[in-house]
Amino acid sequence: MPWRARKTARLNAFYQVDIKEIRALIDLMKKNGLAVFKMEKEGFKIMLQMAGTESSPAIHYAAPAALPAAPGASPEAASGLKEITSPMVGTFYASSSPETAPYVEVGQTVTPETVVCIIEAMKVMNEIKAEVAGVIAEVAAENGAPVQFGQALFRVK
Repeated sequence: MPWRARKTARLNAFYQVDIKEIRALIDLMKKNGLAVFKMEKEGFKIMLQMAGTESSPAIHYAAPAALPAAPGASPEAASGLKEITSPMVGTFYASSSPETAPYVEVGQTVTPETVVCIIEAMKVMNEIKAEVAGVIAEVAAENGAPVQFGQALFRVK
């Protein structure tokens, strides 16, 4: 086996990247009309970004700081509010089930450890923490709606 093939095999075994998972991500992007998808899984980071007018996404590996914010995200400085943004692409849920109250509501005080919502990605429910302290001024995402990486979910005073 050539050196490059051995190295690739070792990397794939290390990261346990399953092509079926990547294809599922691409299908999720196409289904929801998403331009960017970022995922972190046990230390493995991947970003999928739709290329120009092509129908298939380009795959990029990047650190979170290098990823762009979602289009339409308002700058925090302009409004004087801090934003709680989506760390991933998925579906936004304000509560753990349709029968329960939302995790947070406008006017509620939050700490950095307060769970504010759930984002479902690939049938996994991810609890999202505020990571800032303050009072919820606005819920910027719609319950049950798709969200993109970097999209504002809440604005905090």
